[in-house]
Amino acid sequence: MIVKQIYADNRLRNFHYLIACEQTNEAMVIDPLDAERCMDAANKNGFKITQILNTHEHWDHIDGNSDMREKTGASILAHHGAIDTIPNVDKGLKADDLISIGTSISLKVLDTPGHTDSHVCLLSQGPDPALFCGDTLFNAGVGHCKSGGNPDTLYNTFSKQLNLLSDETRIFPGHDYMINNLKFTLDREPDNKYALGFLKKLRNQSSHDAYISNMADERKINSFLRLENSAMINQLRKKFPEMSEFPSKKEIFLALRNLRDNW
Repeated sequence: MIVKQIYADNRLRNFHYLIACEQTNEAMVIDPLDAERCMDAANKNGFKITQILNTHEHWDHIDGNSDMREKTGASILAHHGAIDTIPNVDKGLKADDLISIGTSISLKVLDTPGHTDSHVCLLSQGPDPALFCGDTLFNAGVGHCKSGGNPDTLYNTFSKQLNLLSDETRIFPGHDYMINNLKFTLDREPDNKYALGFLKKLRNQSSHDAYISNMADERKINSFLRLENSAMINQLRKKFPEMSEFPSKKEIFLALRNLRDNW
């Protein structure tokens, strides 16, 4: 499986992805807001784009669809619940559907509501797992719920699905928010040496060059995956003195999401 991460270089710091079959050069493009950049990358690498996948219905993930479709004739795939909000969807996706790209790639659809009610992530099948997670999971953070989402639902997505992913699973999010997310982690855990190390590395980069984390990294630097960390919980109590004496993981997750919304 060939994965090309394409940075939009816009104010929202969008990522687009090309996933291509090594045997046939057929490719899928994910969330192609900047269709021109996606086409340039495909042409440079000799890929034929046959499918467009939208992780969810927000404008910054779908506004390049029509241009991309006009240039390639590719079919559009999205969550079955987003068919009324994403124009010209050819196939509505449900949990556990399998998407094939060429002859060598199979991606499993995960139904992952929270950021929006109709959101999918894609999990590659095989020995080198990768998660294409839109705005559900970010490097060192998670998606907000302010534009059609629900934090309780987002917690369920993490507790019942994403927390179960193997440490080796690589993470390909919809935006580059890693530096701000690391600062949020360090505001909760000032002594988190892993977050400090990542922040130092990213600050020293001379140009945009995203770091591809995996779930092992995220479990060290992502507050939303560290819900049993005592230092973090003690810091949260300063902001939420009404927190239960022995807070549940869900209570901690919701407090973090609330705090991050205004941080």
